[in-house]
Amino acid sequence: MENLTQELLDELECKTAFTIPVAGGIPVPVSVVVTWIIMAVIMAATLIFVRNLKIVPTKPQTIIEGAVEWLYNFLGDIVGENGREYIPYLGTVLIYIGISNIIGVFGLTPPTKDLNVTAALAIMSIVLIQVASIRSKGVKRWIRSFAEPAPFIAPLNVMELVIKPLSLCMRLFGNVLGAFVVMELIKIVAPAVVPIPLSLYFDFFDGFIQAYVFVFLTSLFLQEAIEE
Repeated sequence: MENLTQELLDELECKTAFTIPVAGGIPVPVSVVVTWIIMAVIMAATLIFVRNLKIVPTKPQTIIEGAVEWLYNFLGDIVGENGREYIPYLGTVLIYIGISNIIGVFGLTPPTKDLNVTAALAIMSIVLIQVASIRSKGVKRWIRSFAEPAPFIAPLNVMELVIKPLSLCMRLFGNVLGAFVVMELIKIVAPAVVPIPLSLYFDFFDGFIQAYVFVFLTSLFLQEAIEE
């Protein structure tokens, strides 16, 4: 159990990959480096799959177009017609978190195990939601919306600006870390025969589920913010 506690503390530690020798040294966390790798993979995949597009699509192009159509239909049903312009951002976050959660299978540290990363994702989403609300309602209506449906609950509505990103952040971080703790406990109980199906579940299925939940909740908050 002491070994598990130490491993858990190691997982919580924000490790530095290297230091940029500028202004006394700027530490670059491992999560940032892995994020750069994920960005490079996504960009490379994008360039590969979108080149040589044809009017009569080939099989790979059909698969990609089907995935994009499914994404727009799925998120479009949540955010509504007025929120369809934000689907590219939501789709990008979905892909990033999904890859981040499963990249540990390839020997890299998942960025979503870094609380700073999950906090940044949550803050970005909430800032987008508030900007979308201002664009949809105007500044005056946006300010008045904090006093709806009654003025006395305005403080609670203002608190939601902090509560919503905090809930998104801690839910994503807690589930990713929780999966690691469960797998370590399984290794202790059955060190000789670690259940591979459970490993695949927590590394793949649960990772994609967490990405889905994060984007789904962000979409719901966005729909609430821009609805008439």
